[in-house]
Amino acid sequence: MMPLTFADVEEDNIIKRIGGTPEVKKHLENLGFVVGGNVKVVNRMGNNIIVNVKEARIAISEGMANKIMV
Repeated sequence: MMPLTFADVEEDNIIKRIGGTPEVKKHLENLGFVVGGNVKVVNRMGNNIIVNVKEARIAISEGMANKIMV
């Protein structure tokens, strides 16, 4: 298990755990990040990571990505 920030680009990953405060967890869940769901890192731009999750492309900060364990 590792944070999403360490995942390779274009590699399919399964979300194993989501950390953070209840508010952060709920925000990530609303974006589509749920335990057992698939996520793929598309690109890295500065301190942001662009991911595919639930058929959507989303940019999140490295801080948020560190809370998502794959």
